[in-house]
Amino acid sequence: MKLYYDLHIHSCLSPCGSEDMTPNNIVGMAHIKGLDIIAVTDHNACDNLVAIAQVAEKFDILLVPGMEIQTKEEVHVLCYFRSLSDLLGFNEVLAAYRTPILNKPKLFGHQLILNDNDEQTGEELRALMMSVDLSIEAVKALVEKHFGCVVPAHINKASNSILVNLGFIPESLGFKTVEVHLNSPISEGLTKDFQVIYNSDAHYLEQISEPIHSMDLSERSCSAVIDYLLGKVL
Repeated sequence: MKLYYDLHIHSCLSPCGSEDMTPNNIVGMAHIKGLDIIAVTDHNACDNLVAIAQVAEKFDILLVPGMEIQTKEEVHVLCYFRSLSDLLGFNEVLAAYRTPILNKPKLFGHQLILNDNDEQTGEELRALMMSVDLSIEAVKALVEKHFGCVVPAHINKASNSILVNLGFIPESLGFKTVEVHLNSPISEGLTKDFQVIYNSDAHYLEQISEPIHSMDLSERSCSAVIDYLLGKVL
């Protein structure tokens, strides 16, 4: 079945995300635009995912649990999981590797935690824009231990991409899929060895993708999405 997706959206938990990026606004906009599958991938955290999952269920939108990690090399990678419990288990382990440096809201923005009614229940005080103390190899291993998969984010952007920061995509990491940023140039042939996904990296509601990019899946499930990203035949 052909399903339209946007697998890289930020909520108001990400310091760079608009405070309008609430659970109901994100899911509501995805519904209005006609998306079938979304992933909310906040920086180094997932505190809004339970609330977003509750709202997504009401709108019958498939939410793939996810997170965008900034590795020790300052490379951004998208981490996707087969279930919310898998992501929460990963998050518990990741807590020991987050920076102790505090966020500066006046400079970077607030990091808001909301419930499924868009009511604030807390605020993350640590600076989520800072790298975790794990290499890209260690992040990939930890994600896979929790039954997830890793996709290098916006490989053609001028900052925080695997190609800019490492200079190449190591074959040893075994990536099958990469994300290409639509508003950045990319050299012809750069992605010839990979499956490519296109996401919005939305920090504002209007940036959430239109129903343009799709996946052909055998079923509408998180596991089917993960298998697709892993390059498995469905």
